[in-house]
Parts: sequence; structure tokens; C-alpha cells
Amino acid sequence: MPAWLDNLIPLKAPDLTHEQLAGWTPGRAAHEGLGCRLLADARIPVAGGVTLSADVYVPRVPGRYPAIVQFAAYSRELHTAGVPTGSNEIGCPPVFTNRGYGQVVVMRRGMGRSGGTENRFLSPEDVNDHEQVIAWAAAQPWCDGRVVLFGTSYYGMTQPLVAVRRPPALKAFFCNEICTDYFRHLIHFGGVCNLYFFNLWMGANFTQAMYDLRVPPVVRALLSHITNSPLKRIWQPALLKRVDALYRAFMAKTPKKNVREIYANWMLDAKSRETSWLQSGPSGSLDRIEVPFVAVQNLGYFNLHQFGAYDLFENAGTPKGRKWLILAPPVYELPVYAWQLEALAFFDHVLHGTDNGYAAQPPVRYWLEGANQYVGAQDFPVPEARERRFHLASGGADAATHRLSDEPGEGQSRWAAVPLGLPVLGGFDEVANPLLTFERAVTQPLTLAGPVSLNLSISSNEIDTSLVARLGRVDRDGRFHLLSLGAMSAARRRRDPARDTRCEIVHDTSVREPLVPGTPVEVAFSLTPAPTRLEPGDWLRLDIGSRLDLVRSNVSEGYVQFDMPGPPYFARNTLHYGPGSYLTVSELA
Repeated sequence: MPAWLDNLIPLKAPDLTHEQLAGWTPGRAAHEGLGCRLLADARIPVAGGVTLSADVYVPRVPGRYPAIVQFAAYSRELHTAGVPTGSNEIGCPPVFTNRGYGQVVVMRRGMGRSGGTENRFLSPEDVNDHEQVIAWAAAQPWCDGRVVLFGTSYYGMTQPLVAVRRPPALKAFFCNEICTDYFRHLIHFGGVCNLYFFNLWMGANFTQAMYDLRVPPVVRALLSHITNSPLKRIWQPALLKRVDALYRAFMAKTPKKNVREIYANWMLDAKSRETSWLQSGPSGSLDRIEVPFVAVQNLGYFNLHQFGAYDLFENAGTPKGRKWLILAPPVYELPVYAWQLEALAFFDHVLHGTDNGYAAQPPVRYWLEGANQYVGAQDFPVPEARERRFHLASGGADAATHRLSDEPGEGQSRWAAVPLGLPVLGGFDEVANPLLTFERAVTQPLTLAGPVSLNLSISSNEIDTSLVARLGRVDRDGRFHLLSLGAMSAARRRRDPARDTRCEIVHDTSVREPLVPGTPVEVAFSLTPAPTRLEPGDWLRLDIGSRLDLVRSNVSEGYVQFDMPGPPYFARNTLHYGPGSYLTVSELA
């Protein structure tokens, strides 16, 4: 199609009713109403004579503006169309260009319109390319020489990965839903392979059809007027209710052979960091980051993007007062249009010195479930919080409701571990309970804000088993509110304290220590942080089992949680009560 068609139809921005601001309203903006113009398929030279393809969106009003660079593994052909794909994590260009920012959306080498042969995901070669893209954007005639980064998931994970290299033009970044240690946060989550997520991610994004996809800009723009019309109020809720079914359809797709080879490594060979084709990530070198940043963590995520934001905020070298952490409520949207206005206020503050109120925002803002509001703090874990233990205590028969007690319990309780997907007789759960449930009535207001962890003394009649735990709030009307999840493989319980953060207990999952049937061992693992307010009449509930599908929620309720291929064997697992079995939370006085 001729180039003049690229801007014939303007892109339609969404209504921005998605999560945008963490409990505040910004003041004046640096710029407004500057319009949007597309420079389609710009070619960016990188190493080896390769050029990458980028769609560049700039304000219609001539001038020199900061650039927002977005670098990922995906085809970008449908991103600006507003079509609900899981890789659509860039925001909406007119939102940024109207406010005086250019947006550079890049496809990595080997993907779609970009040249060259693709490397393994998140490879050092990709980071080299990312650096060159940042330098290229800074040198463009429409750019004032300053570059920032914005994006979600893969578009977010690439940000600290390049920021540790300190590109001269990079002045700030805003990342949403990230991992910082790819082996422990992606491949071997809690020592269990992240099978179901990889099936979905690779099946949805890396088929030959996705590499070959070509959608002209004018068609994307036309589609944006449909997807971002008032009809979205009808189709979006209906879509979210069917997301699990759509996930299963994507999992059945066949990716390109080179992607399947990566998958085979992750599934079969990546039993240690040394044998994984995926580099470890920026964790451990985050102190090299100096530029201001904001990290957003959706509290509804589990076994994906669950601890990276905390690692980044704790360990980045960026000075205090120049880094912010936002812990957001569980809200899931396709496309990911969230946090654009928060990012723009942050960029205006950092780049233009705009007096919009960002300087007054506390370093941490977290969503307090139960109170349904944002609360500010100077750090996370919240410095004023104190560690509190709830010991696990028996309530009688295994299938009974047990207790969260102030004192250690005695005796033991058992639960059944049944491998996911294997058929069992009807009514099996009635004779072999798959969960142990512990509750505590709340008699005085209780506010939790910080890490959650579980220490257990357990045994099994097998050499390994999976451990899954869920923390929740049951309100006075009997409704259950999911707060926190955690999981681990019992045979991969060896601690790796050098990698611990204040919110995450880390295991050296490269080491396997088989259980001796019937012999208790001590295990400790983290659940995702769960700020919440409990009132008298509420109940705090802890569930322990071996299968994530028994305790997880689903996307239609705002949660992103994927099943895990565990437990490995049919087994009877036993929880041994006493001083070694307790739940630890962070309580605000």
C-alpha cells in the first residue's frame, strides 16, 4: 500500500477506564493535544548489517520530543488495532504522542518485518540491539536526545536488562509486570517447570503465521475504531469469561521449529542455571541501574511476574526519592492499556520538571484489599510492619477445618497428592482430601502489608511432592477473597540465601534432595505479598495442597495464574504440627 495511506485514518485511543493512576490525580501536563502521526516500518541499523523494523509514532505538531522505546519478541502487527492479544502490551500511541512523546515500537531481529536471524529470548545479542535502538531513537530529528522506556511483561522485562548497561540517552523507565531472575521466576518456578504458561505463550505468539502476519497501518487504524468503540463494554466482559478456553486453543498451536527447540531445552534440559538456554537476567546486577524508574506489580499475578518488581525496587542503585513501587489490585485487561497516565505523569516529572505532584508521591503505593484503597509507605516491606506467626494446629480429622493458632499445634494431618490430569474414580476426594484448610476468626482489626511465607514440617510416602499454598480472606458474608499464592517442589527445598530478597525466599532448584518416605523435612517458601485489611467478623484462611488448579482463580476475576505440572506422583503427604509449621505475615500495628 502507498505510504500516504498510513495516516489516512487516525488511530482511536481507548477510553482509559483501565487502571491508570495509583490513588492520586496529577496536576498540569507538560504538553497536551499534539496529535499522532505514524512513520511506518522505519529501519534501524544494528550489528551485522541487520536492520530492525519499527513503527514510530510522533506528535503531528513539529518539534523535538523525548522518545519512548519499546523492545520485545513479538509481532507488532495487531498492537495498535486494539485486538485482544496477550502480547499487546505497549499502550496506545495517541495517548503518548498527544502528550509530547514519540513512541518507537520495535520487533527483535528475525521477527516479522525485522531482518536477521533471531536469537534466543532475552539474549545478550538482543540487549545489544536494544542499546542501539535507544541510541538511534535519540539521534532522530524529531527526538530531543532523551529516551525513556515503557511496557508490560516482555516489554517490561527488557527495561532493567538494558538499564544495567547505562545507555547514555536513557533517562528513565516505567515497567509493569517483570521478572528479574529468569530461571527462578520463569522456567523453574518454585522448582516446578512453568509448563502451562510456556504452552500458552509460545503457541499464541510464535507460530509461523505470527511471523508472516502483515497488517497495513490503515487497517489497524480502522480496527481501532471498532475495538475501542462503546461496543467494548459488551465484548470485553464476554471475552474475559472465555479466556481460559482461548488459552487452551492457543496451547494447541504449533510454534516454529526453533522456538520448539527452546521449549525442549526449558522442559527437558534446563534443570539448572548452567543447562538453561535462557540467561539468568539482571538480578544480581541491579545495583548498576542509576536512572529513575517506576515498577508496577499486579497483586493478582502468580507463577509469572511475581517477585521481579520487589527485587528491582530493593536492589536497584537508583537513589531513594527517584524510584517508585506500585502494588496494584488484581485487574487484567486485553490489550494492556493500563498505567499510561501514571507513566506520563512520571515522565513529565523526570524529564520536564513539571510541577504535577509526582514529587510528592510516596516511594511505595500499595492497594489494600479489604479497605479498597491505595496506601502510601516509605518502603516495602512497610517499615512499620512487624513479623507475626500463626502456627498450624489440628482441628480433628484430616478433612476438618483446622486452626491458625498463636501456639504450636500437635500431631499430624494428611492430604492426597494426585497428579494433574490423571483420571481418578468419582468421589475420590471424599475419601482422600486434596487440601488441608486452616482458619482464624478475626476479632480485632488486622492489617497485613509485607511478605508472606510458610514454614512446614512435612513428609510423604514418595520421593518428591508438590506443595501449594493459598492465603485468603473470608468476609462476613462468606465470600472468599484470594490474597496470596505460593508453591515449591519438596525435593528442591535447598535454600539459596545469597539470592533472597526481603519478599522472596529463594531455592537452589538445581539441587535435588529426594525425600525419604515417611521421614519429615523442613521446608520454607514464599507466597506472593498480600496487603489486606481484615475486620472483626472476617476470617483468615490458609489452604495447603499439591495442585494449583484446586486453589487458583481465573482471568475473568482479574487473576493471572497458570496450572503447574504437579505433583509428580500419587502420594499421601503428611503435615507434622509443632514449632516448625507456621505461617508468617507482616502486621501493621
